[in-house]
Amino acid sequence: MRFRGGEMKGRVLPPPSKSHTHRAFFLASMAEGESKVTHALLSDDTRATMRACTAMGAGFSETDGGFIISGGRLHAPEEVVDADNSGTTMRIFTGLCSMFDRDVTITGDESLRKRPMGPLLDALSANGTSCTSNDGKPPVTIRGPNLGGEFRIDGSVSSQFITSLLMTAPMLGSDSRIVVEGSMVSAPYLDVTASMMRLFGAEVSRERNAFRVRGGTGYRPYDYCVPSDFSSAAFPLVAGALGGEVTVTGMDMDDPQGDKKIVDVLRAVGAKVTVDGSEVTCSRDRLVGGDIDMGEIPDLFPITAVLLSTAEGDSRLYGAPQLKFKESNRIETVVRLINSIGGDAVATDDGCIIHGKKRLKGGRIEHKGDHRIMMSAAVASIVCDGPVEMDNAECCAVSYPDFPQQMASLGMGMEVL
Repeated sequence: MRFRGGEMKGRVLPPPSKSHTHRAFFLASMAEGESKVTHALLSDDTRATMRACTAMGAGFSETDGGFIISGGRLHAPEEVVDADNSGTTMRIFTGLCSMFDRDVTITGDESLRKRPMGPLLDALSANGTSCTSNDGKPPVTIRGPNLGGEFRIDGSVSSQFITSLLMTAPMLGSDSRIVVEGSMVSAPYLDVTASMMRLFGAEVSRERNAFRVRGGTGYRPYDYCVPSDFSSAAFPLVAGALGGEVTVTGMDMDDPQGDKKIVDVLRAVGAKVTVDGSEVTCSRDRLVGGDIDMGEIPDLFPITAVLLSTAEGDSRLYGAPQLKFKESNRIETVVRLINSIGGDAVATDDGCIIHGKKRLKGGRIEHKGDHRIMMSAAVASIVCDGPVEMDNAECCAVSYPDFPQQMASLGMGMEVL
């Protein structure tokens, strides 16, 4: 695919939140009875979660605007479960499978099999769950039963490990206390997890670095509407900041999504941003570099780097060493992306330094099959004198299946090579 930038103007409805959809599917599957999940994201990753839920006995039937999910009567999957490229599916489902007293094996594609699982497996093993893996990476085999109690887990790699323990805890026979050791990366995602657990009837509380969850309660059915995704909305919003004026609709500024901080990031570097109810509009203005802590918003790292690649002065993105363990090593992949199209970026241990340029050149990039890198590169074409080319633009289907069509509707030029 070849992207040629352009004058960006118009309105788009970003896709539903991927992280909320994953959680809703799992919670509804554990709830005794029928739940309705509407405005759910259907993507490669969330389909992997649907398959995992179905494998343990949940039923999914499509209805107007969503799914009726029949949950509660769960059993250990009879076959190996393939999480494909979905780290969220792999990690949450690993915790859930500790409920069962027989072996469950979970694997994924080549990329997923390189991603760490060690902290979660260590926490489960310490409480009596049998865990085997490929040196701390998938495929993993889990055998419970997990009886609850106190879990201690390293929080410096991924919040998904903690989410996995949290979401499993109400299904266990006794109360759980989950103590997070070290830093707690991507903490807003844990707020999303706890908030959604409460909607489905769980009792969960947090005191500093520890969570308490009442066991033996399970979950009750709940009709849940998935909100639009701020991490996806970041792409059209940055397109507006770089190339015109773009409005995203269907947003909820009161939702605990951490990535709604994209609004603050855009304002901090000089873009014009207005919020009117469920609509957020971003328009082009003079952008100035700055220091931005990405620790709680790692999914925004690629598109923020693109945003700052042509800002005046230097920028420092820091605080997110967990970026090394995403779909790709996003620190390396983002720096390579910026430099491949004529920018000036240098990797650091927890982010990167960007020396802003007035314009970029364009060129061919390698996104390693990482959907956020692919979409960031397409947006970068707005500030390039030449086109940005790449293979496998279809990988955006992981989180934003309509990305090419929506970008074209805003005025971005593109062609299939």
